Amino acid sequence: MSTLIVDYGSGNLRSAAKAFERMAPPGETIRVAGDAEAIRAADRIVLPGVGAFGDCRQGLEAVPGAIEALEEAVIGKGRPFLGICVGMQLMADEGREHGTHPGLGWIPGVVEAIRPADPGLKVPHMGWNLLAEVAEHPVFAGLGDGRHYAYFVHSYHLTPADPTQRLASVDYGQRLTAAVGRDNMVGVQFHPEKSQAAGLHLIANFLSWRP
Repeated sequence: MSTLIVDYGSGNLRSAAKAFERMAPPGETIRVAGDAEAIRAADRIVLPGVGAFGDCRQGLEAVPGAIEALEEAVIGKGRPFLGICVGMQLMADEGREHGTHPGLGWIPGVVEAIRPADPGLKVPHMGWNLLAEVAEHPVFAGLGDGRHYAYFVHSYHLTPADPTQRLASVDYGQRLTAAVGRDNMVGVQFHPEKSQAAGLHLIANFLSWRP
């Protein structure tokens, strides 16, 4: 079995690769690559993302055949998929950061600016926050007891059109989506590779998930 961390020029992937390698079960290989054939060949796919929504979308478009390969592997063949940070936001219909940009359309909804009701709360939402309203889902098994914190760095958030596709949330002067998912797809706004025990637990769950 192989897990691919998609490299499309969005951030340093070393910390993510190290976290996945640490939690990989025997026989699981972790690869970092960005070409369409690697995406098609992978048994599991992780799409990270750091920076602005539009830049990440352009980065994907710049890799020949990458978006088509993702559609084929994730939607067509049902391969397990994990989006991280902007990689999760790209699952939405569109992002409204510095203009309007198309997403992959896998999770109906939009990505909009965080606007906390408390003016004392700064944007970006940066640091540790308590995961709340965690759904019963194999990737979140063991994380729904109201005691697990995750590490966030973001100024925009995804609001799913279907509330049942929100798998977890956090409170930051407003309800922010911490995770979304449906079928064989999960996305997390936080960085599991930086979220210590909770993040490693989630990574292990994903690597053993058989949707």
